[in-house]
Amino acid sequence: MNARGLRRTRRRGAMSPGMTLVEIMIVVIIMALIATGVAFAVIPMLGEARSTQTGTDMRVIQGAVTLYMVHHGNCPGSVADLVEDGRLSRSARTTDAWNNEFQIICEGEAEPIVVSGGPDGQLGTEDDIRSDAVAGQEQSQ
Repeated sequence: MNARGLRRTRRRGAMSPGMTLVEIMIVVIIMALIATGVAFAVIPMLGEARSTQTGTDMRVIQGAVTLYMVHHGNCPGSVADLVEDGRLSRSARTTDAWNNEFQIICEGEAEPIVVSGGPDGQLGTEDDIRSDAVAGQEQSQ
């Protein structure tokens, strides 16, 4: 083989298709940046969606509590009493979005209040979600 043929072989080898390690690392870094941006955009929305779902479930339970009170004349002890009485469907959610039991508060002639412990699951803290507060927010919108 002459020197000219050897040069052509080398050029073909230098131009072989493929990616270098640096190119692969750049693509991986770009994908990680995109995933981080999406995570920061989606995670806060998940918390808001849980609160909204809990508010919707509260309204359903509050309606069932009202029907129970009209029929029985007293406040149900728990959401399980509503299911047993048939005022609430067995397929209805009986817990909040964080899988904590709803609490029912009946005070005199006032409309019953359904309370969720919120994300921390503890009643009486700042993150509690109450049906009377949810109704007030809807009326102001």
